[in-house]
Amino acid sequence: MVLSMDRWRGKVAIVTGASAGIGAAIAKQLVEEGLQVVGLARRSERVEELAKQLEGKKGKLYALKTDISKEEDILKAFKWVSDNLGPVHILINNAGIIQQTNLTEGDTEKWKKIFDTNVLGLCIATREAVKIMKANKIDGHIVHINSIAGHGVPNYPGMNVYPASKHAVTALTETLRQELNHLGLKIKITSVSPGGVATEIVQTNEFIMDPKLAEQFKDFPFLQSEDVADSVLYVLSTAPHVQVHELTIKPIGEKF
Repeated sequence: MVLSMDRWRGKVAIVTGASAGIGAAIAKQLVEEGLQVVGLARRSERVEELAKQLEGKKGKLYALKTDISKEEDILKAFKWVSDNLGPVHILINNAGIIQQTNLTEGDTEKWKKIFDTNVLGLCIATREAVKIMKANKIDGHIVHINSIAGHGVPNYPGMNVYPASKHAVTALTETLRQELNHLGLKIKITSVSPGGVATEIVQTNEFIMDPKLAEQFKDFPFLQSEDVADSVLYVLSTAPHVQVHELTIKPIGEKF
């Protein structure tokens, strides 16, 4: 199998949650491959900083301030992209949050935040991307950044509804595949499920790790954001007739 990003060069890609971690790593690699990349994030200034660092590369990074938990923000972002850059060919649904709460005494608003971002925001962005791809006869590619928590529940305190939100992503991946087949569209859908990744998701989502657990985690193996970005580029590089439906990536020695 010949892997190549050639057919995507010069095309438009949208990456949600692009301000740090996995999203930023994916945006960076896509720009280096020559794509026009739009990074959606609440902290758009972080995306703007990355865009400056990538000046002179084959592609270009654009920053749009977008809260993926708000439908109006997503709709405005897709309209801006279509009006200013052209139709989207690739959507990377990376935005995801976890909140400090639990199930037995849980904070309903925090549960809602998780589902609004991890599930509904992903669905809305996917819907808008498919509309554009269908209207423009684009055989595009949608990638959901899932998690091993979307296939099992890690024995880790405080996960609350996060694994449920990621299990939803697993189901949505297959449901979308079936819908696209029914419609006769050749848009690809892929779920990429990393294990533990050394990212900012914990520090930036009001999730405070128990000090004892933090001490235990010191010796745990973790993936780097770039490892996950590499896996995304791999699935994008496959031949038009090849669909990687699910790709699980773990660090060697992971205990989950």
